Parts: sequence; structure tokens; C-alpha cells
Amino acid sequence: MKYTFGDIVVVELGVIVKCWIHNTDVGKEFNYDVYVRKYNGIKNYKEDEIERYMVRHKYLSEEEQEYQYNAINGL
Repeated sequence: MKYTFGDIVVVELGVIVKCWIHNTDVGKEFNYDVYVRKYNGIKNYKEDEIERYMVRHKYLSEEEQEYQYNAINGL
């Protein structure tokens, strides 16, 4: 799972409200319910259709930057 509840993501600029995990023949597939303000509603997207919105509202310490980098890259 690449994203979690509350992550701001770029599709139509939205916020993740739920993650769905589906087991398939080739492994797990992740879908996300995203609240999209433009539509004033929730839409479902596959993991490869969205990306994290990377604007920060503060400067991060080295430790916070490392944590965020590892979370984004699944480390």
C-alpha cells in the first residue's frame, strides 16, 4: 500500500478517505476512495492513477525528511 488515510493526492486534487485491497492472481491490487472537492464527492482510483501531492506547509527536519522518503518509497 503506497498511500494512507488523509494523504493529499493529485488526480483532481483530493484526499484519500479509504483504501481497498483486492487479492488477484498476480498479487494485491490497491484502490482508493478519494474525496475530490471539484465534484464534492468521492471517486475511486487505482493506485497507479494517483500520486502524492508534495507541497509542504513547513520545513521538515532531517529525520522527518528521511521518514517521508522511506514511506513514499515503501522502505
